[in-house]
Amino acid sequence: MTTESPAQTVQRLFPLLAEGKSAEAAALFADSVSFSIPHPPGIPWVPEVDSAEGMRTFFDLLQTHVRAKEFDLRQIIAEGDDVVLIGRMVSEVRKTGRDIDTAFALHTTVRDGRISLPPLRGQLRRRQGLLRRLTVRSG
Repeated sequence: MTTESPAQTVQRLFPLLAEGKSAEAAALFADSVSFSIPHPPGIPWVPEVDSAEGMRTFFDLLQTHVRAKEFDLRQIIAEGDDVVLIGRMVSEVRKTGRDIDTAFALHTTVRDGRISLPPLRGQLRRRQGLLRRLTVRSG
C-alpha cells in the first residue's frame, strides 16, 4: 500500500471542490482546523471555521453565493508535513454579477493523511523558517 505525500493529499481538494463535492472535500480535513479569510462585514459565505464540518459549511456557502470562473494553482511548495499553495482565482458573486479576483497563499499541514490549517499566531515562526529555507533554495 502506498501512502500519499502531503502535497498529493492537498491537491485532491481542488478537483472535489470543482465537482461540487463539499462533503468529500471536507473529509480531507482534520477534526480541528483554524480557517478564516479577512473580509468586510456582511459577506455571508465567509464564516470563521474551526472543524472539518465547518469547512463543509464554508464550501457549501461558497457554491451558493459565488461561481468559480478561473482557478490557477501556480506553485505548490512542500517540505515535510507543510504544503504552501500559491495561486489566483476569479469568482463571480451570483447576487451582483461582479467578479472577485484573488491572489492567494495558503499554508496547510498534513498529518495522518488529513489537512489542518494551523492558526497563524501559533505557527508564524515555523512558517517564517519554512519560507526562509525555500528562499535560500530558490535564490
